[in-house]
Amino acid sequence: MDKNNKLLVVENLKTHFKTEDGEVKAVNGLSFELDYGETLSIVGESGSGKSVTVLSLMRLLDENGYIADGKLIYKGEDLKNLPDNKMRKIRGKEIAMIFQEPMTALNPLFTIGFQIMEPIKIHLNKKDKEAKQMAIGLLKKVGIPEPEKRVDQYPHELSGGMRQRAMIAMALSCNPKILIADEPTTALDVTIQAQILELIKELQKEYGMAVIFITHDLGVVAEVSDRAVVMYGGEVFEQGNIIEIFKKPKNPYTWGLMNSIPRLDLEKERLWAIPGSVPSAAKFPKGCKFSNRCFLKDDKCINDHPELIEVEKNHLSRCFKIKELENEIIKVRSGDSL
Repeated sequence: MDKNNKLLVVENLKTHFKTEDGEVKAVNGLSFELDYGETLSIVGESGSGKSVTVLSLMRLLDENGYIADGKLIYKGEDLKNLPDNKMRKIRGKEIAMIFQEPMTALNPLFTIGFQIMEPIKIHLNKKDKEAKQMAIGLLKKVGIPEPEKRVDQYPHELSGGMRQRAMIAMALSCNPKILIADEPTTALDVTIQAQILELIKELQKEYGMAVIFITHDLGVVAEVSDRAVVMYGGEVFEQGNIIEIFKKPKNPYTWGLMNSIPRLDLEKERLWAIPGSVPSAAKFPKGCKFSNRCFLKDDKCINDHPELIEVEKNHLSRCFKIKELENEIIKVRSGDSL
């Protein structure tokens, strides 16, 4: 499909932060596309650049952060170049966001109803009475019991699951074209997580939205996504159709993430722990950014930086060791260990 027909096209996004230790490249040359009605997951450990990517898209970076380069084309218009007043009309109305911790995202001084009504009044020009009825309807739609009562309650009076549902109601208040969900189930127990994911899927179908999930959880990715972008060190390490990525991962980092969660269908396959942790943005290795943690690394990985290439149709990977990884996967799935 022509890029002109895409809902969102991110091209070569570079987001930098000015710090006391110098300039940090938190996102470095990220590109992806989003179709109308599609679900895309951006996956990676904390510190990979996932949240900075969507905060760049929303133009909500901290004061020391800025978009150094790239394009954020939404419906043919570059969000990066929009004046603030035009961006405010898009943020919340056209592109809405669910934050991972509703207790910090919701204002404790205002009722749930007031906070849902605010974007309705600003973007849809509704009066108080109609806006409140719409807020009650949204609370009911997201499965909050007694919405007429909850609408006048404060965030601390709701459970964690209800606060997250209230955040979803707020995000849906103006019928956005893109819903960004930043780790929407992290602080919730497993049962509530499943309910929230199912709710987002149902609402996506009803509203016809495109959804961008930000997550470190490959279980969530498998449950909700059409495609995935795997990030590490501010770069795309793998990108493709979710079924292909799960069947034939083309990057050791993706493989490590996949095998760090239990799978009932592969009894012989042991859980895999990626050694070490994500370095600070200023301390990644000079070659492949994953080389200091990768079980397949050699001198080339340590010294040279791999390019993102198409290894199969619409399946991209940034790795020198794709063939070696395929051989290791065959060995593990036949019962041998790495």
